[in-house]
Amino acid sequence: MDLSVVVPVLNEEENIASLHQRLTEALQNTGHSYEIIIIDDGSTDRSFEILSMLQAGDEHLRVVRFRRNYGQTAAFAAGFDRAQGDVVITIDADLQNDPADIPALLAKLDEGYDVVSGWRANRQDRFLDRRLPSIVANGLIRWATGVHIHDYGCSLKAYRREVLADVQLYGELHRFLPALAQAAGGRVTEIPVNHYPRRFGKSKYGLSRTLKVMLDILVVRFLMSYSTRPIHIFGLLGLLSFLVGAVLLGYLAVVRLLLLQPIAERPLLLLAILLTMLGVQLVTTGLLAELTSRTYYESQGKSIYTVREELGDPGDG
Repeated sequence: MDLSVVVPVLNEEENIASLHQRLTEALQNTGHSYEIIIIDDGSTDRSFEILSMLQAGDEHLRVVRFRRNYGQTAAFAAGFDRAQGDVVITIDADLQNDPADIPALLAKLDEGYDVVSGWRANRQDRFLDRRLPSIVANGLIRWATGVHIHDYGCSLKAYRREVLADVQLYGELHRFLPALAQAAGGRVTEIPVNHYPRRFGKSKYGLSRTLKVMLDILVVRFLMSYSTRPIHIFGLLGLLSFLVGAVLLGYLAVVRLLLLQPIAERPLLLLAILLTMLGVQLVTTGLLAELTSRTYYESQGKSIYTVREELGDPGDG
């Protein structure tokens, strides 16, 4: 199998038939073998009924129906688990992405990249509640991850399947896949893609997503930099806090013992004690995180590194 297209669907009954037709035309024109995996993420309209009818007439189409709504990240994860293609393409079901852009994504992959992300350079959405929060979120993600692509929120992306094998999705981390892939050693780039106004259905995102993205940024930053060495961040913060607290306590000891001044009523005493205890707690948290990290990797046989390629037989010579 050359290509697997993963499509999360939530209440898109008016878009599904057209999406299926346009995807089929675009994929057939590539000349590659393909499959389309559509994940029904707990739709409450006729989406699954329409998908069932389409699947009965198309051997390339696979449909997975969730028992309830789990979210887009879970839908992508389910599609990735079932994908058989050497290249996995993701796309939204709202017809705002253009399946005709898929050949351009594949051409860019052929240049040696592992992830090609779509960039909605001429995005057709409202500015205040859609584009402005996206601009802010993308800027924060670029700053936190160091992966400089313009549009993390665009679902139209192409991945080599071996890169996805090194990435585990939890929470709402699907929008960070390029950053996580690069952290796993993947080569990431982007190309401009078409974007159209939504004709049917309602958007599933709003201003509240920006707050969730900010929290997710903390998770991704930690996963990219400290997942195998959590003591480096917790321990460093703990030592700094402990040292500052110790210096303050030392100063207060001099004031009390040598200058014979009372210190019991001074807020500085409470601050010094707080910083000292906080330092001990942070270092302890770092040690516990180290044990958790080792349990995670060793219990599942996971490696802390990834290999792009290897030349030569280890038995030679």
